[in-house]
Amino acid sequence: MISSDGKQVGIVTPQEGIAKARLEGLDLVEISPSAKPPVCRILDVGKYLYTLEKEEKQARKKHHVIHIKEVKISSKIKEHDYQTKLRSAVKFLSRGDKVKLSMMFRGREMTHIDLGQQILARFTQDLSDLGTLEKNSGLEGNTIVLLFTAKPQIKKKEKKQTTETKNDAKTQNEQSDQEKI
Repeated sequence: MISSDGKQVGIVTPQEGIAKARLEGLDLVEISPSAKPPVCRILDVGKYLYTLEKEEKQARKKHHVIHIKEVKISSKIKEHDYQTKLRSAVKFLSRGDKVKLSMMFRGREMTHIDLGQQILARFTQDLSDLGTLEKNSGLEGNTIVLLFTAKPQIKKKEKKQTTETKNDAKTQNEQSDQEKI
C-alpha cells in the first residue's frame, strides 16, 4: 500500500487500508491488481481524475493541427484572379497550413497543357520564399496537383518581428513618458 504522501506503508489487509483511507478522508484505489500482492494507493479520486483531465487539455492545447487548404485554378486564369489565388495561398502558408494547388483542364484545354505548366511554374516561383514544393504529381487524368508546405523559418521570423515591434512600442512609450516629465 502507498500512502497519500507517496510513501510505501507496506503490506496491509484490505480492512486496514480502507480504515487508513477513511481516517484521512480519502479513497483506497487499487493501482495494480495483477501484482502479488496487489498495490493500492490512498488518494482523492475526484482530484486525481481532475488533474488527469487538466493535463489532457494542456496536451491538446499545445497540439497544432496542420490543415490542407486547396486552391483551384484553370489554365485560362487572368492576372487579377491569379493574384487573388496567390494571396490566399500566401495566407495559408503563413498560418502553417499546407496548400494543395489544383489545375483542371477541360475539353480542348488538354491540347495546351504547356500554358498550364507555365502558370504553375510561375505560382511555384512566387511561393518559393514562403513554402517548398512537397509533391508534384504531374498530369493525372485532366488535373495537375502541386502540394506546398510552409518553410519552418517563416514562423520564427514572424515571432521575432512581433517581439521586436512590442519592444519598439515599449521604448517609444518610455520615451514619451520621460518627455512628459
